[in-house]
Parts: sequence; structure tokens; C-alpha cells
Amino acid sequence: MNKKLLLPLTLCSIVAGSAIAAGQNNTDFGMQVEHLLHAQSQKLFGFEQPLIDSSEENIQRHSSQSASDVIDLADGLEATFLTRQAGNKADMFSFWPNEDEPTHAVFCIEGGAENLGTTLPSGLVQKYNPSVQRIDLDSGIVDTVLRGMDRCDGIRTTAWGTILATEESGNGQAYELIDPIATTNHTVLNRATGLIVDADNALSNEVVKRDALPTMSWEGLTVTDEGVIIAGDELRPGTAEDDVDGGSIFKFVPEVPHAGGLIFDLSESPLTSGTVHAMQVSCRDSKAQYGQGCEIGNAAWVPVNAATARDDANQAGATGYYRPEDLHADPVFDGEGIRFCWTNTGNEGAKNYGEVVCGVDSDPLLADPDERSVEVNRFVEGDTDLNAVDNLAFQPITGVMYVIEDHRNGDVFACLPDGEDRDIKTDGCVKVLSVKDQSAEPSGFEFFGNGKAALVSIQHSNDDLMSDVDDYGTDDIVMITGFKVK
Repeated sequence: MNKKLLLPLTLCSIVAGSAIAAGQNNTDFGMQVEHLLHAQSQKLFGFEQPLIDSSEENIQRHSSQSASDVIDLADGLEATFLTRQAGNKADMFSFWPNEDEPTHAVFCIEGGAENLGTTLPSGLVQKYNPSVQRIDLDSGIVDTVLRGMDRCDGIRTTAWGTILATEESGNGQAYELIDPIATTNHTVLNRATGLIVDADNALSNEVVKRDALPTMSWEGLTVTDEGVIIAGDELRPGTAEDDVDGGSIFKFVPEVPHAGGLIFDLSESPLTSGTVHAMQVSCRDSKAQYGQGCEIGNAAWVPVNAATARDDANQAGATGYYRPEDLHADPVFDGEGIRFCWTNTGNEGAKNYGEVVCGVDSDPLLADPDERSVEVNRFVEGDTDLNAVDNLAFQPITGVMYVIEDHRNGDVFACLPDGEDRDIKTDGCVKVLSVKDQSAEPSGFEFFGNGKAALVSIQHSNDDLMSDVDDYGTDDIVMITGFKVK
């Protein structure tokens, strides 16, 4: 007998025997595979027994809790609070100055633009909602870097030493910040004109709005070392009117790609100028044939204007998806170009359980509508347990993808990379984390560079029993440790 066939059959037989002992149906091969994933969790995922069920609790957030009171975790993992004083609706974040030796986590706070009715300590500037905050990873101290954005969500650290923070609103803008550790209480006073001032009401030299980037509902994005940005527009199909496409995937190509090293002035950034393009997937290999049903396959980048990117994409036949949300580059991809993956949230009530789709762009600096340089395929398909997928993160070194739900008692799943089998999808997913507070959701999950620890936000909890900080509600940021990495 072929030994390559013998091993998995033997393992499945062992798992099937365990299923019989537990009184479960051992004739379903898919169930056998699920049990095999759990039995081999330490080897495959780096932690012990995964969660079987989602939490059904509905706790009330209060000051005497521990981190284990607010989430359930897979065996072998531990949770502690980094802080309980992050701004309400703390969402995605990025490590500073990098993920390998970070000193801070720089968070987007997804609150709408709101005048809090008082002034900053100088008395010269009206106090707006926190939009970007830094959290010291040693002390947990939280400081506000920037205020006045409308629903800050997507945020990344760039290779040239800046932070790119973006807005998840219909007319969402992008802002670039330099020196986020020394920058405190700067404010976007006018989103349309890009008027940004420091705490003493002088024009800011540390923050600038990037008009060259698309206006859209930003969330997930990846930024290459050269300054290419690939990002999704979080838009549901048919939002404006019937038969209008959903959110497109956009690419910004800098006019002058970054050549390496840190910059010392925002005028040196590759984000000052460039071109914007929307991804158009074709159903044919020899010519452009696009429309409904062409969500996967070969894709090209069609040109759009930055200020009218969403409407231009719809008119140009760019491919629309169901609320593209978080998007990340695969850190262990070793092929030509870049592999990027994003979540399409879907709608559980409509039996659309969401998905993760991945694209491989063989030439990120290329944006030619006649060159189909991107290959797009589904990687994770949702179901009645894994659905409403919002955020995702790759574990460094292993390439395991973590998929995060926007859901009551939201879960986090770990999904294996695709192996050497015939299909091109994940080899399987298990449940890692479940939130106990039904008013909250997990968000902003990210690993440290060694893959052994991660941070996650428990976003927009009910704060009735908690005190405001900085005239604003708060969220919990949880540190998870215990991941084993081989």
C-alpha cells in the first residue's frame, strides 16, 4: 500500500475511534477531518485544544474584571489587559516602529467626527474625539495623537517611517503622520480642505491629508516598501440604488516609488502623488469580459480618479464585492509579486456567510488595464459558525491566517495555509477565541513579529459601569500569549 495514503487513513481511523467513544457519528468524513484538526492542534496551530463552541454569555463590562472574564480562549493561551483605557471603538492598529521590536501600538478609534464640547489644555483648539492613539506596550499608557477624523479604521506603519491612517466613511480620507510618538493632540479641523492644526492651533507639520489616495470607505490595506497601496472599499452591493456594484479593490501606484530608508519630512513620502486603479476581474483569459459572476479569476487594474474612485470604479466595470473589510499581505508568500487577502463580510441573515478572498499581484508597480497581472480566488468560505468575517491577520513565520468575526459573541478562527493537496483553499480552521460581551466584538487582531503573542481589541463594549477617559468612552485591549511557533 502507498505509505502516503496510509498515514492520513490511519490518523482518521484513530480520530473516528475517538468519535465513537464520544457517541458521535464516525461515518461523516468531514467530521473526521474536523476532529483531526483538533487532535493535531498543537502541531498545526501552536496551541492546545481549540474552542468547540462560541460563548453564549452576555457579561457587563466593569472595572474589577480580568481579561479571562471577557473572552474564552483555546487551551494553552493566556490573556491579560494591556489597557482598559483605549478610546471607545478602538479598531485596527499597527506596531511602531515595527512589529519585530515595537515600543507602541498605534490604534485607530472608529468614532465619528464629534466635538466633545470643551477645549484642549492650551484652550486654543476645540476638543474632538480621539482618532489615532498610541499605547505604550510596557506601561499601557494611552495618549491621543490625532483627533477629528471620521471613523478611523485602516492603519499601517510604512517602510519609510510614517503611519497611514484612514477613515471608514462614505467620503473617507487618508492621513499620513510622521513621528507619532512625539505628536500629541493634533486635530483635523476641516476634512474637506485638510486643515490640520497642532495643540496650540498652529498648522501641523506632522500630519497631512493625502489627496492622491482614493476617497472611499477605507478599512483593510497593505502598503509595500515602494509605496504601492492595495485597499478595499467597504461598500455593500446595492447600497446607493439597486444593481450598483459593491466595494472595489483599489491600488495606488506612487509617481516616485520609495527607494529605501526613513524620511524626515512628509514631503519626501511616496504618497504625495501617483495614480489610482480599481481591480477588474475578467471571466475570459484572452479579453476583458466582466460583470456579475466574474468575482474570481484573472484581473487587471483600470484607471480611476482619486476623488471619485467609487463612482468611477462602478462605471468602469471594476469588480464589486460584499463589503470588503480588512486586507493584509501574506508575509510568508515566496512567489513573484505580492499575495494579499481580504474579508468580504456578507450577511448571515441572508445566508451569505462571508468569505476570505486572496489575490496574487505579480507586478505591484504595474497598473495596466490591458495586463491581467492579478490572479484572484476564494480562500476561506464562511458557514453557520464562521461568518460575518471582518478582520484578518497572518501569523508571522507560520503563515496561519486568523479570521475575526463582526458578530455577537464574535469568534476568532485560525486557518491553515493551503498545503500540497489539490485544492487552493485553507486546509482547515479551528476556533481560538470567543467574546463574552454581546455588546462588543473582537477587532484589530495582530501578531507581534515573533508570532508568539498578539493583541486584540474588544471593541465598543457597553460602558455604563466604566468611567470615561479623556472625556470619551473606553475599550479593552487584550494581550494574548502562549502561541508556539515552529
